[in-house]
Amino acid sequence: MSDDIRPEDEGPVFRDKRRIDPETGEARQSPADAQAAAEQAAAETTEQAADAGAEAPAPAPASDDLSAEDRALLEGEAERLAAEQASFDAQIAVAKDEVRRLQAEYVNYRNRVERERAADKVATTASVLSALLPALDDLDRAEQHGDLEGSPLAIVAQKLRGSIAGLGLEAVGVVGEPFDTAVHEAIAQLPNPEVTEMVVADVVQRGYRIGERLVRPAKVAVFVPAGE
Repeated sequence: MSDDIRPEDEGPVFRDKRRIDPETGEARQSPADAQAAAEQAAAETTEQAADAGAEAPAPAPASDDLSAEDRALLEGEAERLAAEQASFDAQIAVAKDEVRRLQAEYVNYRNRVERERAADKVATTASVLSALLPALDDLDRAEQHGDLEGSPLAIVAQKLRGSIAGLGLEAVGVVGEPFDTAVHEAIAQLPNPEVTEMVVADVVQRGYRIGERLVRPAKVAVFVPAGE
């Protein structure tokens, strides 16, 4: 006969299925309910720990806690950033100077173009009006001889002179004004004891100018002081 004790030889097994504990008077939990409650409690504990970790900021390392190597790295980084900022400021200053230089060059260029354009306009107008000067000379001679007075040609002469004056053409050379080599061309000199300087005695042919540009000098006879 075997010495092993079989379960059926241990005697009857009694299981207490009462839902109220007779000793404590509290409701009993089934093993399944107890396991579910334990799992829920563990989940809540894990969630609370995660929330606490997310809300609590990570403590910044105190400067006293930095090692000498870390402190040297921070100082080096600060120096590098300062050097980059200084270089950037220098580049901005150079760019501003370049912009100001370009602006000045543009203003000078624009002024030069405007001057050249105005000079070209005057030169073109002078060239066109030069072709009309012989007609003006004929009108002047006719007027000196009295041929214009009371004739239909007088109205034509008036309109022509008005149109030419509107283009900026001005006559130069007036009897009695000081002789000026810039606008006068002397074709005769007449000694006169009553003058102390050269004076226009007669205008043989009118001169003309447009602005500061002389189109044709006036041909004049001049009085000169006697004895010169």
